[in-house]
Parts: sequence; C-alpha cells; structure tokens
Amino acid sequence: MYGVFLDDKMHCTLYILYLKKIMEFLYLLLAIAVVFIFFFRKEIKEKISPNPEKNYTIDDRYNAEKRAREKEIDALLSKMGKNGIEDLSEKDRNRLNELSKK
Repeated sequence: MYGVFLDDKMHCTLYILYLKKIMEFLYLLLAIAVVFIFFFRKEIKEKISPNPEKNYTIDDRYNAEKRAREKEIDALLSKMGKNGIEDLSEKDRNRLNELSKK
C-alpha cells in the first residue's frame, strides 16, 4: 500500500510538471500572437472593418457628395418658418445659395 501511495504522489507530481509545461507553451503562444497582432494591426483592422470610401468609384463619390448636399439643404430649409427665407441668418442664406448653384 505504501508503494501505491508513492506512485500516486509521483503521478501527481508528473501531472503538475506537465501542466506547468503546457502553461509555459500557452504563454509563449500568447506572446507570439500579441507581437503578430501588433505588427499586422493595420491589415487586421482592414480585414475586420474595411474602409468603404477606399473602394468608392467616381459615381459612388459623386452620389455620396450629392446626398450630403441634399441633407444640408434639407436642414437649412427646415429652419425656414412662415416668413420664408427671411427666417434664415445671412450665413445660412449664403450657404443655401451656394449649395443650390451646384
């Protein structure tokens, strides 16, 4: 019975050593992953969330600018009340004229 106890103790010791080696290996893998992510962070970010404007065609850019102008015009027009264009400030009137010419 005493010999079986030593064998169990030896198995526990070997198991603990085995777990320590596995943990060392996992820490090494983690360190390598962190270095890899640091050096390739731009490429990884581009894969995860690509910049949609980077792949815009000329038509896409034109349509995006047109939508932005339309939103700004709508915001200026929504400021007008019963008096029409007189409700806008001088700056807003100039901006509205500038946008309407495009």
